[in-house]
Amino acid sequence: MIKKIGPLNLFILAVCVLIIVVAEYMFLRGDQLHAIFIGLWAPTLLGLVIFIKQIYNGGQ
Repeated sequence: MIKKIGPLNLFILAVCVLIIVVAEYMFLRGDQLHAIFIGLWAPTLLGLVIFIKQIYNGGQ
């Protein structure tokens, strides 16, 4: 499975999961605004990776 996904993609997914966990923890601790701000990093990071891959692959 790691060969098919790639180690860098697996690392980025792990970072996104960690960001979501931290945001959930902060939200449940009562710091809602900071949790929402941090929670938005995961989709932003994934979108940036998709954009870079699209440029690298020639828009296929």
